[in-house]
Formats: sequence, structure tokens, C-alpha cells
Amino acid sequence: MAKTEALFPILQKPQLAGLARTAAEAPLDSSGCLTEYRPLESRSILNKTNSNRGLPFTHAINSYRGCEFACKYCYARYTHEFLELAPADFERKIYFKQNAAWLLTQELARLKPGTEIALGTATDPYQPLERKLEITRSLLEVFARQSGFRLGIVTKSTLIERDIDLLKQVAAQNSLTVHVTVTTLETKLARILEPRAPRPDLRIRAVARLREAGLRAGVMCSPLMPGITDSRRSLSEVANAASLAGASFFTAGALFLKPCSLPTFLTFVREHFPGQVASYERRYASSAFVSAEYRRRVAELVETVRREFKLGKRYTYEDPHREQTSPALEMQPWLPFAPAAEERVDVGERTRLSA
Repeated sequence: MAKTEALFPILQKPQLAGLARTAAEAPLDSSGCLTEYRPLESRSILNKTNSNRGLPFTHAINSYRGCEFACKYCYARYTHEFLELAPADFERKIYFKQNAAWLLTQELARLKPGTEIALGTATDPYQPLERKLEITRSLLEVFARQSGFRLGIVTKSTLIERDIDLLKQVAAQNSLTVHVTVTTLETKLARILEPRAPRPDLRIRAVARLREAGLRAGVMCSPLMPGITDSRRSLSEVANAASLAGASFFTAGALFLKPCSLPTFLTFVREHFPGQVASYERRYASSAFVSAEYRRRVAELVETVRREFKLGKRYTYEDPHREQTSPALEMQPWLPFAPAAEERVDVGERTRLSA
């Protein structure tokens, strides 16, 4: 065998190193439906962010590597490339970080009060495995003993309701904001777009319960997908639900589509929105970002919807009811990829989804 490998070195398996080797050697902890769960030794749980997207936080925490919700648009699939795994493994091979609470305790001691930290920037901190392992909960227990930090949590999961009492303790000592992502209220669309995430109405219910507990929680209607969820009708449906739930704020941003996520998302578009394929291929062929003009127009639309439903801003604490309502805008057919007004039909009809 050794002689064969010497003669044909191309047949040799690549030698893994660093994090990739650690992941490859991680023992199987358990498995679910087409999903494997493995422990991952970590030297750090708190990562300093480095992004050109103008993120409002300086540090990020991800309790898990990989996410079982399997959202078609997820930009974080690239994180599995560091493990020498394919983007498709992102929702099939989930790694959980060991000794997370201990690591966080050590690392927070080196940070100044007021540091902005986000939980769940690449993977959902309340994905299904959290129900069993409670890693995110252990991190919240650490923050409950700290003070002065500015914390943000991003999730699609109703499991966050489990930790309401603990979140209240964290909020008493720190500035805490919870972002619940709701991309659409169309249940059928959400099911194919975010296959294993809770239904949109259940996420809205979670917002209501967080608000009833006195926590600052709002709705993040991101990403807005051109020609799919970027219409005023879709935004208004989500904003109206957020308002009825008593959400503290409403925000939304355009789809950010990294190359590692493009094949997965385009497969989704080809199957359910075939008329949009050429536009997406052209738009995201050379950049993960939409045009500055599109971002500006979307921002104007989001702001109008936010004001109409008297919802607050994401990063301020003003009373949303003191703001003046802007005049309602008509549907905006000039937004890139949006079908002409006469071509617009119900989302359920356009996607031809089965019940």
C-alpha cells in the first residue's frame, strides 16, 4: 500500500491540520434525522468580528458550528470550509463547543464594560441541539453574573422562551436586545426556505412572550430576497404581526449571498421561482452584495413600513408611538427583480407549493 501511494501520491488522502483535524477526529456524540452531532474542542468562545458589512458589534459568540435549521440563504456555510467540509454539511454535521461557559468567564475578564457582543451571528444559539445540551443557557448564566455589557441575541427559535427568567437576570445587569428573525409570514414559503425552523407565527408568539416579560425584543425581517420577499405587502404583513406582538423594533436588510451559499440558494430559486434564476445569477455572480441603489430603496421602504406600524428602531430606545406616520407607499415595481405590478400574484400561487 505504501509503495502504491509513493508511486501515485495523488491517491493519498489530504493531511488535515488545525481545526479541520480536530473536527475530523471528534467522536460521534449522537445523531438525528440525517444529522450528526459531535463535540469540538475550542480554545475560545468569544471571537472578535472582522467584517466589511458595518456590523454594530465588536465580538460574537456561536455556541455551535453548523446549524440544523438549514436556511437556504445562510451566509455562514463558509464556516464549514475551515473544517474541510462541503457547504452542504453545514446542516448535517453539527459541532458543539465544549467548556463554553468556562471559556467565556475567562475571556470576559479581559473586556471593558460596554463591549458589544452578539450571540448567534453564524449559527442559531437555540437550534434543536440546545434543548439537550443547554450550552447557550450556560453562557447566559455567565452573563447574569456580569454587568455593563451590551448584548444582542439573534434566533429563529421559540426555545428562547425557556430562558426568559434567565434573560431577565441578564437584562437587569446588562443592556440586552433579542432579535427574532421572521423572513415571511407565508408558512409554506417559510417551510421550504427555512426547513427546520419553527413556523413564523410561533416566532411572533415568542416575541410577544419576551415583551410580556419586559425584555427588549423585536423582529428582524432579514434577509429580504429580491422578487420573493421584498414587496411592500410581504414587509407589511410581518411588520403588522410584530406590532400586534408589541415588538420593540422592526428591521430588515437585503440578501447577502456568499459564493458558498449561492449553489444552495439557486437550487431553491430554480425549483420554486424559476423566473428569477437569471436575475439572481446576474446579480450575485461577482458580488455577495446587492447594489447600493437597491439597498437605499429597500431601506426607504423598510423605514416607511416601520413608521406606518409605529415600531421602534433597532438601535434606539425611543417611544415608537411618538413618531409621525409616513404616507403609505405603493408597490415598488422598480425594485430589482420585483415583477411588474400587473404580474404580481399571491406568493403561494407563484411558488406552486403543495399543502
